Amino acid sequence: MSHFTVSNASTIGQGARCLVVDDFEAMRKVTINQLRQMGVERIESARNGAEALRLLKGQHFDVVLSDWNMPVMTGVELLQAMRADEKLFAIPFVLITAEAERKRVEEAIALGVTSMLLKPYSPKQLAQRLEKALQWKPRGPGNFAGEELPAQAVPADGSAGAPSAEPQEAPRPTILIVDDTPDNLLLLSQLFKGEYRVRLAQTGAKAMEVLTSNDPPDLVLLDIMMPGMDGFEVARLMREHPTSETIPIIFVTAMASADARIRGLDLGAVDFITKPIDPETLKPRVRNFMRYVQLRKDLQADFDSMVETAQLREDVERITRHDIKAPLAGALGLVQALIDDDSVGRRQVEQLRLMEESVMQVLNMINLSSELYKIESGRFVLHAKPVRIGELLRRIAEMNRVTFAEKGLSIAVDTDVAVGAEPPLALADATLCYSVFQNLLKNACEAAPADSRVSVQLQDQDPLRIAISNTGAVPAAIRSRFFDKFVTSGKADGTGLGTYSARLLVQAQHGSIELDVSDESNTTRITVVLPRAAD
Repeated sequence: MSHFTVSNASTIGQGARCLVVDDFEAMRKVTINQLRQMGVERIESARNGAEALRLLKGQHFDVVLSDWNMPVMTGVELLQAMRADEKLFAIPFVLITAEAERKRVEEAIALGVTSMLLKPYSPKQLAQRLEKALQWKPRGPGNFAGEELPAQAVPADGSAGAPSAEPQEAPRPTILIVDDTPDNLLLLSQLFKGEYRVRLAQTGAKAMEVLTSNDPPDLVLLDIMMPGMDGFEVARLMREHPTSETIPIIFVTAMASADARIRGLDLGAVDFITKPIDPETLKPRVRNFMRYVQLRKDLQADFDSMVETAQLREDVERITRHDIKAPLAGALGLVQALIDDDSVGRRQVEQLRLMEESVMQVLNMINLSSELYKIESGRFVLHAKPVRIGELLRRIAEMNRVTFAEKGLSIAVDTDVAVGAEPPLALADATLCYSVFQNLLKNACEAAPADSRVSVQLQDQDPLRIAISNTGAVPAAIRSRFFDKFVTSGKADGTGLGTYSARLLVQAQHGSIELDVSDESNTTRITVVLPRAAD
């Protein structure tokens, strides 16, 4: 069998520790062998996702190569478990699959797959995706430093390198012609020369070397009657080897019996052509199957593009969250410090509060655009810290007093904390808390009639309870769906994400939220429960 050498194999394999996950033992062995040819020496294997997860929690790995469909725990379920685990989140994950359904591919991308490899694939394609995976930078929360934009998507033929300004011609598909008669080899090679890349094999053994190599053909034209290893045996061996099992076979033979045809089709042949060959019949048949081959290559290119687009989107989210959000948070702190400075005049304080409101609105937009996506896809990781929740509520109330001044609302923030006692702290994320309570209080103020009271009550309990109440009962028709997406989107300037985002953001902070409506008193109360930080 020929060996494949990657130009930078030492770079790929140097120090890398790989975990191969597949329920098919032969496939595990083939993949491990391919990795070793690339220079990777430290390799472990697992039969399913659950076994892999146990290994991952007990050992260090640099990359995971996993099949999709497996018993006990699938590859996608393993990916989801890894991306939800703070210790495993940053490990590159290459998903190997025969699944071509776009919806399932989008599912894997949403869960954070690093790269996808569509079966059948060559060792060269595996090497390129492994190299790219090992260069992947984690995009999990709190792990942004030093990230680079993702590498150029790998084309369908598995080639790599810097993008060229000039479009490169795609490599021609390859046909392997297997026949023990030199004249037949010459005839067929001349028939397809120029349109396809043609390789020749005069024996079954030689054909198997090509078929199981690192550069397998796209289609096989296979004679049956050959000495030593006949075409039926070649076909059987092809179907037993992961590299060649999905390569289309067209039998080209003088055997015209029905039994021979049935036997060939049972071995997975896609067509059966009887000698003497009619070129006008053979050429369109080959073209038809080559169209199928090209569709598979286009599908792999589509997968690469989808993954690349998702990774670029994550880069934008990283820039939004880190490069924009961090300076905004710093600016917000400076504005709030000036507001609390007694030397600042009343008029300046009013201007500063407008600045504070504007900055907090931008932070809220960032949370809704980036954090909700991570929460919905199971990739959000909370970094909870003590939050002065009472102070945050008072600031939000003050901003809404200004916003809804024309309605004459009385917006009060009360607490049952004893006089002189330290106010309680929530164990949460301050910016997420702002998004939650700004949306809820804004909704309450919009729903409340003019000249009425909107109250915010902070209850000093463990866990903490924050209740927002207003006059006006939520319509009965939407109460059961009040926290669903777009249920409250009837407002002219609303997105329908306010209560939905509040629920997700609260739950992401290990809290809960509930709606209580009283038709008798015509009131609505929303209660948020958040973990309390240790005193």
